[in-house]
Amino acid sequence: MKRGMLSAALRLFTVQGSWNYDRMIGVGLGETVAPLLRDLPGGRDGERYREALARASGYFNAHPYLAGVAAGALARAEHDDVPGERIERLRLALVGPLGSVGDRLVWAGTLPAAAGIGLALAATAPVGVGAAVFLALHNAVHVVLRWWGLGSGWRHGMGVARALAAPGLVVALRVVTPIAGFSLGVALPLVARSLTQGFDHSLLLGTAAVGLVALVLQLRLAPTLGALRIGLLAAGVAILGGLLWR
Repeated sequence: MKRGMLSAALRLFTVQGSWNYDRMIGVGLGETVAPLLRDLPGGRDGERYREALARASGYFNAHPYLAGVAAGALARAEHDDVPGERIERLRLALVGPLGSVGDRLVWAGTLPAAAGIGLALAATAPVGVGAAVFLALHNAVHVVLRWWGLGSGWRHGMGVARALAAPGLVVALRVVTPIAGFSLGVALPLVARSLTQGFDHSLLLGTAAVGLVALVLQLRLAPTLGALRIGLLAAGVAILGGLLWR
């Protein structure tokens, strides 16, 4: 294993710690890459190290769970004596693909899938099981993605595009969204049944009517008022209704 790889992997968990509007997560990426650059000729006090670290700390905006792909690839390119201009282009070229793949894989895939499984268990299993399973699933996914990305980026270097064509990743992108839809589809009726236990039919019909009215208002008024304002208005009406009901 490459010297400094473990330290870099741990730093990936703080890649957003220095987020800013100028470089996005670029400073965090540079901090992640630093342990992999320390054995460049001249060491930490050498010109090669300082230049490489400055390049890695430039603008970078991609999914944080896949930032390790860029970190490993940039470090490997520096060790392979790739010209600085090409390394700069590589860093910028990775922004779009890593952001797109990460959003599809995590935000539209594994996160809602884990949430669906957790909600289903929360509605059917003892207290705490659903939350524990959700946290375990989601955290397992992002830990694996960070470690895999860092190692894959280091192996491929300038040819890191091959990492995004890995068979496992391609299959995951194909199946994760249907899995997320299925898990949420199973969870919703289970959660609804759990939350409405003890309600009589009139209260259930009233709840459904309120939900339908809210949906119509959102479809008709959201472009003007926005979903947040509609939600706040609905919450205010609910609070006022509750006070009057008392």
